[in-house]
Amino acid sequence: MALLEVEGASVDYGRGRVLDDVSLSVGEGEIVTVLGANGAGKTTLLRAIAGATRLAAGRVTYDGAPLDGLSIGERLARGIVLVPEGRRILISLTIEENLLVGAHQRRDTAAVRKDIAAIYERFPNLAQRRHMAAWCLSGGEQQMLAIGRAIVARPRLMMLDEPSLGLSPLFVNTLFGLIVELNRGGLTVLLVEQNAGKALAIAHHATVIELGRVVVAGDPRALQADPRLREAYLGQGDDAAAGPIEPILQRGTGV
Repeated sequence: MALLEVEGASVDYGRGRVLDDVSLSVGEGEIVTVLGANGAGKTTLLRAIAGATRLAAGRVTYDGAPLDGLSIGERLARGIVLVPEGRRILISLTIEENLLVGAHQRRDTAAVRKDIAAIYERFPNLAQRRHMAAWCLSGGEQQMLAIGRAIVARPRLMMLDEPSLGLSPLFVNTLFGLIVELNRGGLTVLLVEQNAGKALAIAHHATVIELGRVVVAGDPRALQADPRLREAYLGQGDDAAAGPIEPILQRGTGV
């Protein structure tokens, strides 16, 4: 069953159409990746699903119900969480305060504390500096904090916008291992990612967008294997032929 359905989504910025008749489906428990060059409309698509950008046409259905007219907060309350490009953590706040921001709609204080404790157990580097300002973290650690903040919101659908951008190869592997681990725990993931090889290696379905339109969609293995698609849309220098990524994060492992 599809948890998320995007049907004919179009978005206009000024006089230009940034997203044009885009449709995709995300099944419950799937990882679906959206690929494309910078400016293709990928971030706009995620913002439209999250409620931050208004659709000019089309609709978004979540868990069988249309999201028309629902605010960002209302969509968040239904379990739709966006981890934006650039992480956007609050660097003047402590690590713990950043995690608590993710729980701002929750009232189950004891459960929130339990969830934060689980994040600290997973990421000891964050635990050791929980009372320090977030600016002290490396880029990879900031990304883990951003994902941890999203986890505290208890999402059913997590959308990740270019999560590997600017990270070292080691942290990229750690990140993709974490995504696989979260998905195996039941989380549905919609992933916009510049590293096509890594994204295709973990995805159940892939969609490629060019200039705001879907140009190809289907099985990630088929997209990886087609040399014309790799050359035209997926790139040659980003691990395009990467194999499956196994979860590499275990409890007690640092970031």
